Amino acid sequence: MRIENLRSERNGDRARVAATVAWEDCDRPTHEVYFETVEPFADSLTCNPHAFLVGCAIPAMHYGEKRVFIDTEICPELRVGLETAMGWLRHWFYEPEQELVRIEAKTRSALPHPRTPERAGFFFSGGIDSYATLRANQLNFPREHPWSLRDALVVFGLEIDIPQAFQFVADMLQEVAQEAGLTLVPVYTNLYLNYREEDAKNHFNFWKYEHQGAVLAAIAHAFARRLTVVSIASGDDIPNIYPYGTHPLLDPNYSSIDLRIRHDGIAHSRLEKTKLVAEWDLALQHLRVCNQFRRYWPGRLNCGRCEKCVRTMLALVALGSLERTDAFPENDLTEEVVLSAVHIDYDVVHFYRELVPHLEARGRHDLARAVRRKLDEYEGRGLKLKEKVKWWDRRYLKGWLRKLTAPPSP
Repeated sequence: MRIENLRSERNGDRARVAATVAWEDCDRPTHEVYFETVEPFADSLTCNPHAFLVGCAIPAMHYGEKRVFIDTEICPELRVGLETAMGWLRHWFYEPEQELVRIEAKTRSALPHPRTPERAGFFFSGGIDSYATLRANQLNFPREHPWSLRDALVVFGLEIDIPQAFQFVADMLQEVAQEAGLTLVPVYTNLYLNYREEDAKNHFNFWKYEHQGAVLAAIAHAFARRLTVVSIASGDDIPNIYPYGTHPLLDPNYSSIDLRIRHDGIAHSRLEKTKLVAEWDLALQHLRVCNQFRRYWPGRLNCGRCEKCVRTMLALVALGSLERTDAFPENDLTEEVVLSAVHIDYDVVHFYRELVPHLEARGRHDLARAVRRKLDEYEGRGLKLKEKVKWWDRRYLKGWLRKLTAPPSP
């Protein structure tokens, strides 16, 4: 892979940095990678080679490229970090003999520009994890601290690719940003869409398990002229972490001398995070957990019927908080809705297990019963599921799960 023709452009009322990506060892067409923002933040966007390198190195490995060549200087810390991240991905998902992609670039010995004043940002989706990152930061870091969050990055082109739906989200998050003392920075990129495959499931799995942390870090590097530390909110907690595309063993490796990438919030369970958010009325009224963005309209960004909506609503019921928010179409749940919407798999089972005793304690035996039934169905898939997990472990994790769960040697 060659990353070349790095350039800054104007695209209407937007500023853009872009590069041309040419493949060398696989049959994929040459394409453009870009990062854009709106005019007020044009001076914050930089044609940083780190942004293109971080965003493209993992796809190069995934599709079998032998090298990534970029004819410019890069930070040696980032080079080592990328090699480490690819090493983890190989350990988790590839054959042991898979060669890591060579990074061919000159080594930078100094900062590429005068030192940016300390400024912290985070990726803000409006979901539980990102709100928990923001709230915990506000509670733990004095405003004068260099890691006190000042900027919220909201990204078009990852989970949302309809301009009108994105604007609904940006408008809603702007209300939060103003009251929370944040600057909302809209970002547009085609990194996710560039690697779309005909098989949508394979494409999503590549994003989910390998690429997403690198994409977010790449976006952060495009704003290294403005930001010095950027946080990515964790989706899981320490007891339930598993190989995933954004992970505490991956994300910090996408850092460089002038930009730190943090994987934030892994010490707290989803229910603990939901409690933190529910205690902050501003966030509770402006939640967006639903991915059904084609159904968005102003003031209604949660369908209230998909698995993510119902899971979050269950947690809010367990905390006695659902009735206090207008973020969902209804402020209660029925057993029938839970049974209809919820399908439990390995990556969400721990979220549901922690809800049952709290629902019982609230006297919501109907909802607890529905969740237990869904947990029983999950467990009841029994040997078939066990065999699938064994196959998945052998194919993608190289026996990591088996080693992790094996009894200690005498």
